[in-house]
Amino acid sequence: MSALVTGATGFIGGHLVPKLLERGYKVRCLVRGASALEKLDGLDVEFFPGDLSDSKSLGRAVRGMDYVFHLAGLTKTGKSRQFYDVNARGTENLVGAVLKENPGVKKFVYLSSHAAAGPSFNGGLLTEEKEPHPVSHYGRSKLMGEKAVLDAGGRIPVVVLRPTAVYGPGDRDLYLFFKAIKKGIFPYWGAGRYSLLYVEDLVEGIIKAAEAAPAAQGKVFFLSDGNIYTNREIAEAIAGALSEKGGPGKKRGPLKLPLPRFLLSAAAAFSALAGKDSGIINRDKLREMGFPNWCCDPGRAVREIGFLPKITLKEGAKWTVNWYRIHQWL
Repeated sequence: MSALVTGATGFIGGHLVPKLLERGYKVRCLVRGASALEKLDGLDVEFFPGDLSDSKSLGRAVRGMDYVFHLAGLTKTGKSRQFYDVNARGTENLVGAVLKENPGVKKFVYLSSHAAAGPSFNGGLLTEEKEPHPVSHYGRSKLMGEKAVLDAGGRIPVVVLRPTAVYGPGDRDLYLFFKAIKKGIFPYWGAGRYSLLYVEDLVEGIIKAAEAAPAAQGKVFFLSDGNIYTNREIAEAIAGALSEKGGPGKKRGPLKLPLPRFLLSAAAAFSALAGKDSGIINRDKLREMGFPNWCCDPGRAVREIGFLPKITLKEGAKWTVNWYRIHQWL
């Protein structure tokens, strides 16, 4: 079996590629000239130069591939147009290349995002049947990517995955939360409820969705570990993992530091002025942070493709902390 992976040098791609190799796949990685390849050092993969904006390179990249795993995407930028250029039009370009150059592909797997569906406005669990209402440019661009993929579903086998917030070794977004809690601080921007997913469970879900035929054909699946966590519970799990070898004590726990909306808005505006608005605190991310419930139901994935997340938040936080320490991030 052969597979093209876009976004192979990213957080999730860096976990998917080794797992595909373990399962006997021959892996081709679409990489831009500026891509950092350290995560794939020593792996028996083919590096294929190309870009989502270059249809010719995409056509060459997809030829002969049994599977296409489209993980590449833009998650943070201060220029909203770039979300649509990469996440929407880039996905359209890749789908078009497959339709033209490899219509016999076994499965096109698109890694979308919970953000494409938007938050749960009534506090319940989102399911795939509910109408998407993204609240950020990122979410809207990912939803447009979903449409491009699903529109091709009558001609090639496709599946769309909407993972919720993903964490684990190598993640740089929630890393800032880990780092703050190590200092005894619990950044608090208001009560919230969240679904989460450990990266290795996500990778298993991605592969199951690819290999589940025809169960997954033309469908959208939410992926999470099946639990709902408050931000306090997330902070306590991280603090507990940190306390095993120093860090905040289990009894006292991290000190809650309220972050008023105006303060976050000011930080985002300052980042924009400084040209650093591609960080985790930016104007687009604040649009999502203004909603307290980001909860989804992975039941369809469990029933139809055999998705079975195994890692608890306690275990995942511990393994993530250990990785951060080994790599001297903490």
